[in-house]
Amino acid sequence: MQREHLHGAEDSELLLELTNRNRHAFDILYNRYWKMVFDAAYKRVESVDDAKDIAQEVFVQLWQRGSKTPIKQLNSYLFIAARNGVFRHFELESRFVSDPDKSHTLQEPTSADQHIMYKDFVRSFANLVDTLPPQQRQIFKMRFEQDMTSQEIALALDISPKTVRNLLGKSLSRLKSSYFVIFLLLSYVPVTK
Repeated sequence: MQREHLHGAEDSELLLELTNRNRHAFDILYNRYWKMVFDAAYKRVESVDDAKDIAQEVFVQLWQRGSKTPIKQLNSYLFIAARNGVFRHFELESRFVSDPDKSHTLQEPTSADQHIMYKDFVRSFANLVDTLPPQQRQIFKMRFEQDMTSQEIALALDISPKTVRNLLGKSLSRLKSSYFVIFLLLSYVPVTK
């Protein structure tokens, strides 16, 4: 697609070009939506620098998506990505990791040994998640790493919320059945109620 034609192109055309790694299409999307993403982040973090960092990360993720599942509604995708960026920012600031069922939290380790065991746990769990089938893995990460709801995931992936819940249930069932994870949870992670 010619550069001149891209300036007036619809988002869907630009996203298609983005899957072909068209830098010019990315630049147009960036210029078109950067302020919206920045404003969404700034409204929550109330820091210009933090909002800029979050907006930058949102667009890095957009570029890195490549030819993954197509985005149907770019406005919604970017808004959700900004919101999730804010959540990650607050999570890093407060230095805690929430448990999915919110019944307790995992605390940061206090001793050097706990820190090593905690890092081993996180690495092992990430490796276990990576063994999930691709779509289950993607949905699991969107739910528990990006804190998206089933409805938001369904919207972003253009699938039904019921499909999201079914695949998420299969993922959780597979992970829960792993004695390895149970062993790590009981042995290494300090838990407070």
